[in-house]
Amino acid sequence: MVIRTLTPPALPVAPAEPPLKVSFKAHMLAVREDAIVQAVNRLLAEKGFDLMTVDQVAAEVGIAKASLYKHFPSKEDLAAAAMVRVVGRAQAFLAGLPANARPLDQLKAMVRWMMQLQLAGEMPSLPHHNSSLRTTLVNNKAYVDGLMQVSEQLGGWIEQAQQDGSLNSSLPALLVLYTLYARACDPVLEFLKASGLHSDQELVELVVRTCFEGLNARPT
Repeated sequence: MVIRTLTPPALPVAPAEPPLKVSFKAHMLAVREDAIVQAVNRLLAEKGFDLMTVDQVAAEVGIAKASLYKHFPSKEDLAAAAMVRVVGRAQAFLAGLPANARPLDQLKAMVRWMMQLQLAGEMPSLPHHNSSLRTTLVNNKAYVDGLMQVSEQLGGWIEQAQQDGSLNSSLPALLVLYTLYARACDPVLEFLKASGLHSDQELVELVVRTCFEGLNARPT
């Protein structure tokens, strides 16, 4: 007796859905919104949140203030959008780092990237205390989720570096994380750059050394 295995008929394959076409109007709105966020980023880096005005942003982009408010209803929302953009760039940078590098080298690479962004005038400057801006940022899911992802990745490297002895294990990991974040707005870079004694690359390396090695003399 021959037993035949019956193969069920192949199910019909549904045709692939064509990609959604973005209307010209939607495309232009997206382009304008990106231009607004880039302008906000530059103005925050140059002037800081307190001195930046919505009028300046509108003039930078070349649109009326009323048109600007159609995209972002407040100055705080403008700053939040710029911070979301920076966090996204940080995520992309971290994702591009070699996976097999030492945790300490990963942390140094991130600090270098933040300072290079600052020297290039692309790191937004936010006030330490501003209740309305803080509330907007805390309620911005894209910003909070992105910042948490970056912090968790850096925090993991900090703990690994403390375990392998390349970072001081007696320091709280959170303190180390905030110390590294502070390099993104380190005034030392601006002061030293104004002196004209060092190139941008030299400035970055000098601050990286003081950040990770401290100021204590080392035996030669």
